[in-house]
Order: sequence, then C-alpha cells, then structure tokens
Amino acid sequence: MRKLSAALCLGLLAAVTLPAQADEVAVLDWRAALMETDAAQRSMNELRNRLAGQQQEAESLGQELQQTQQRLQQQGESMTETERRTAMQEFQQKGQRFEQLRQEIGQARQQSEQQFLQQAEPKLDQAVQQVIDRHGVEVLVDPNGVLHSERELQNLTGEVTEILNTLY
Repeated sequence: MRKLSAALCLGLLAAVTLPAQADEVAVLDWRAALMETDAAQRSMNELRNRLAGQQQEAESLGQELQQTQQRLQQQGESMTETERRTAMQEFQQKGQRFEQLRQEIGQARQQSEQQFLQQAEPKLDQAVQQVIDRHGVEVLVDPNGVLHSERELQNLTGEVTEILNTLY
C-alpha cells in the first residue's frame, strides 16, 4: 500500500511539474488545408474547364500583341503611315480585348473562390474542432503569424485536410 501511495504521489508530482505538452499550441494553415482538399481540386478543375476558351483567347491575344509590338519597333519607320496607323489600331483593339478577358477571368476566379469558401466554411470549422479536441490544443495560430517559438509547433494542416476530404 505504501509503494502504491508513493507511486501515486510521484505520478501527480510529475504531472504537475512537467512542461506543457507540445500539443497545447499548434499551427494551422487553413488556406492550405482547404486548397489541398479533393473538393478544392475539383472546383479549380471545373473553373479551368469553364474558362478554358477565354484563357486560350487571352494567351493568343497576348502573343499577337507581342508580335505586333515587335513589328512596330523593328519595322515602324519603314512602314507607310497607313500601315503604321492600322497596326496601332489593331494593337489597341487587341489590347482592350486582352484587358477585358483578363478582368473577366479574374472576376470568375474570385467569385468561384468566394463561393467555395462559403460552402467550405462550416466543414472547415468542424474539421478544425475535431483536430483541436483530438490534440487538446489550447492555442491554434496561423503559421504566418508566428514570429518566434522556442520549440517546434505541431502543424495540423495535413490532418485538417484529411478530415475535410471525408466531409465532402
């Protein structure tokens, strides 16, 4: 009985004097956790497929703009006034269309990302809570927000991604 009491006392003393567990503070890159999910990959592929025509047109226009610019720089002085004016008008029209496409593509990406984040937010909250509960995390920080740590902080990003994949 005496040995058992001594062992219990030593165990309690060790529990009180041991340094805090590494799991009490952890990092989570929630953006990476979300973007690495299967659902995010599907969403990006759908967006890519939906914008493929516009993207291809923009790339083609970009190449044509470069070629026209080079032609104007190299041959501009030897061109007639009409040829130069026609080339400049063509350059301006293609430039305007290129800028329009760039804006449309950017807006579509932004809308798609916002829609995905709105749908994913409840699932992200659920996954984060599961990981917090599992590891007994008291403080969870973004890796970009950690300026200094004397110890290696556990990174829970991959585990959150795994849970998110099961929630979709």
